[in-house]
Amino acid sequence: MTRHVLLLTLLLLTLCACGKQETAAPAPEASSSAAPPSMAETTATAPTAPSGQPAGDSGSGVAPLSPHAGLIDPQVNSQQAAGAAGGIDFDLPKGWQSQKPSSSMRLAQAAIPGPGGNGDFAVFFFGPGGGGPVDANIERWVGQVDGAGKPTPETFETKGYKVTWVDAKGTLKPSGMGTGPTSPVPNGRLYGAVVEGPGGPWFFKATGPDATLGPQRDAFVGMLKSVRGKK
Repeated sequence: MTRHVLLLTLLLLTLCACGKQETAAPAPEASSSAAPPSMAETTATAPTAPSGQPAGDSGSGVAPLSPHAGLIDPQVNSQQAAGAAGGIDFDLPKGWQSQKPSSSMRLAQAAIPGPGGNGDFAVFFFGPGGGGPVDANIERWVGQVDGAGKPTPETFETKGYKVTWVDAKGTLKPSGMGTGPTSPVPNGRLYGAVVEGPGGPWFFKATGPDATLGPQRDAFVGMLKSVRGKK
């Protein structure tokens, strides 16, 4: 009897041990929450400028300064004409009245007072190497004066710059490009010059009544001879 009790007790103990193993708690799973991002991941990157807008442009609507802004100082007699690879200075003749350029193509502008009425003067720049060949410009200027014939261009060098210029007299034709009279000017005169040098060329042009520009011929040439590199 005692033997049967012992066997039954051992059987019950064995069954209890197996039940404990089956009901044991499972191992905890990895947390489902992701690890916090690193400092590099959370650091905000600086906004980039929209396509076509210069870096640093706040988009406030304020137009950037023209690359030619401030080149003309009406308080002094020295004029500056800039180029991408260089620039020039020159002396405006005495009595010529410096003006603010009326277009972005004009690097300098002035009125030329005289007995026949005001003449116009401007310096043009179309980028380094721009504006066409010298001969083509001389021919175009002469073609803007009826009755000019075939004036002979003159050439000289000054301080490392080559200057080719022409003096044409006759009736100035009206111009639709803003570089001459808006109506024919009988007894008119045109001075045109191409200045070649580092960063150029630059184009000097004066138009107006002969009574005004005729006495200014030497002054125009003197201005061309004053051309020098911009410091």
